[in-house]
Amino acid sequence: MSEQLTLPAEQRERNGKGASRELRRTGRVPAVIYGDKNTPLSVHVDEKSLAKMLSTGHFMNTIVMIDAGGKSHRTLPKDVQFHPVSSRPIHVDFLRIGEHSTVTVAIPVRFDNEEASPGLKRGGVLNVVQHEIELVCDAAEIPDELHIDLTGLDIGDSIHISNVTLPKGAKAAIDDRDFTIATLVAPSAMKSEEGDTATDAGDVPTVGEEGEAEGGDAAEGGNEG
Repeated sequence: MSEQLTLPAEQRERNGKGASRELRRTGRVPAVIYGDKNTPLSVHVDEKSLAKMLSTGHFMNTIVMIDAGGKSHRTLPKDVQFHPVSSRPIHVDFLRIGEHSTVTVAIPVRFDNEEASPGLKRGGVLNVVQHEIELVCDAAEIPDELHIDLTGLDIGDSIHISNVTLPKGAKAAIDDRDFTIATLVAPSAMKSEEGDTATDAGDVPTVGEEGEAEGGDAAEGGNEG
């Protein structure tokens, strides 16, 4: 389960582009807290503290407690805007949630035990279709990542959502089909060899065989003469 983070904030006295630019020049990032049937709250947070949280790799599926205006807000990050050139964060949206609210979050997938996969040992390639899986779960039970065991996986096998053990109380946001997460495919060299074998087994004659056939026909014609 993701650890809860705490982010101090200050309420914004002014809104608008000019006020936001001024905040950014002082190392602050404008943000808004909304949802849970309450009035949106405009705040600003320290850029360095935010950048440190972003570097964890699971900021977007972690509960963030924001202390602002003498009150603590339980939130889930919903969107981070970055500067197109510097990649610095320039705005954040936080969704206010209850302690046991049901939330939809994108959880990264991690594959374990590659050495126990016969297909990978033979040179197969793991083709990942879903790098993240959207889960519906309790806000207090959000996992950092989903682990998928590759033990016994061979070339031609597929991993579907039904093969994954989800955390207790969680379910896939897509529930109308057994969608594919990854497949194990043959390497290009193996496919090429299989293609050559198929050609050899066919009825298409080689150039030499064509020549021998034509030569035989000519010889038979000469005997008739």
